[in-house]
Amino acid sequence: MMLSQLILTLLAGGLLAWLSERRGAAWPRQVALLTLLAALVELAWLCGSLPWPDGAALVASEPASWLVHETHAWIPRFGIRFALAMDGLSLALLALTLALGMVAVVASWSEVQAQPGFFHANLLWTLAGALGVFLAVDLFLFFVCWEVMLVPMYLLIAIWGHEQRARAAMKFFLFTQAGGLLMLVAIVVCALDYCARSGHWSFGYFDWLRSPMSGAMSAWVLAGFLAAFLVKLPAFPLHSWLPDAHTQAPTAGSVILAGVLLKTGAYGMLRFGVALFPQAAREFAPLMMGLGVAGVLYGAVLAFAQTDFKRLVAYSSVSHMGFVLLGIFAWNALAWSGAVMQLVAHGLSTAALFTIAGALQERLHSRDMRAMGGLWAALPRIGATAMLFAIASLGMPGLGNFIAEFMVLAGAFQVAPWLCAAATLSLVTGAVYALSMLQQTFHGPLQTGARYPDFGARELFAMGALALGLLWLGLYPQPLLDLTAPVLAAIDAHALELRP
Repeated sequence: MMLSQLILTLLAGGLLAWLSERRGAAWPRQVALLTLLAALVELAWLCGSLPWPDGAALVASEPASWLVHETHAWIPRFGIRFALAMDGLSLALLALTLALGMVAVVASWSEVQAQPGFFHANLLWTLAGALGVFLAVDLFLFFVCWEVMLVPMYLLIAIWGHEQRARAAMKFFLFTQAGGLLMLVAIVVCALDYCARSGHWSFGYFDWLRSPMSGAMSAWVLAGFLAAFLVKLPAFPLHSWLPDAHTQAPTAGSVILAGVLLKTGAYGMLRFGVALFPQAAREFAPLMMGLGVAGVLYGAVLAFAQTDFKRLVAYSSVSHMGFVLLGIFAWNALAWSGAVMQLVAHGLSTAALFTIAGALQERLHSRDMRAMGGLWAALPRIGATAMLFAIASLGMPGLGNFIAEFMVLAGAFQVAPWLCAAATLSLVTGAVYALSMLQQTFHGPLQTGARYPDFGARELFAMGALALGLLWLGLYPQPLLDLTAPVLAAIDAHALELRP
């Protein structure tokens, strides 16, 4: 019950936040914050109570070698179980999800005035779905959690978003739902194939690893999974929903969307795409690496062309997640470790930039950078934090983003030197759009004579925590690498066993 308790904590906390609205607008925020804090304490207590095994003993297809494994009967007629499991990769993303959930609550503390209870309920339920995605080892349960994330996020955008929120919410829902339905078809095909070969139904991840699908059908099934994962990542050219969703979402929605939901696409590729269909994944690798490089460059160029602060950060996410796609399909330990590092570092830096974008919009009632010149003098704390996270985004040495991108490029160079060389152009384009954003927003002549409140203690605490996380990843990344390396090695070993 230890893993399911984490999910239930957020589900129950969301309901409590909704009901607490009748006591006052401040109650839902406090309930949401305490719920996330309680979940973090539960996760820390769980990690402290585990008999941590030797990382070399981890076997991808053996649940007993994972850190925690929990399973309950659910729909026995079709072999569907409520099965959850956690390893080092899951643990890193769980911690990131809960931490960014707290940042999202802080970022929207004064922004959301209408229906704050229902707002925080949807926020917590979205995070509960994400926890389920990172823990599910039954593919039917994985699909359910994948879909659970969509509805509350749709509501966050459609109800509390900005001027074109209805269009952006519908576009987000249609793109992600279309990909999810293709993944459902792929999951059903896998279950039918397993049943035909074994004589009984199962949607279990470990069963499918022990009896993998082979032949030409595996490539088509992998394509179904990739349809969902590439949309959610998002990868070029399936990214067009992202800028609109980010631009129109409330600040908390943008933080969760960029910091958590995009990571579910990359996690799905590693956990299910690469692990379940390694041979088909190798056949797709050149195309996927090409799309990754295209996303890196396309996102950076489009980011430079933006005048909307949030839209610039959204396109920068397309660029940064292109590195993740490149690293996953480079298929070596260095690139995989860099891709995982990028998931965490990008989550921290982009969450901070969207928080800053939301703070500026709340104060100036505009996202147009052309109307924001000279704000450093008026808002020095916001300006200083924006500078820190902007240089993190462009890959400054000493911060986590640099370590991640360097490892991905070093790993990709071993496989495709020319693609790696093309991707390094982002080191120039990234600096251009990040520094341009700082120049337009915080330097030059002051565009307004009005006085606005700067970041207070609450916002500075959240920004400081994110900054310390990036510094830790940049100066001492070894703990995260040690945590996830056995998982990546186990996936690679499983793929080698299946190589003809």
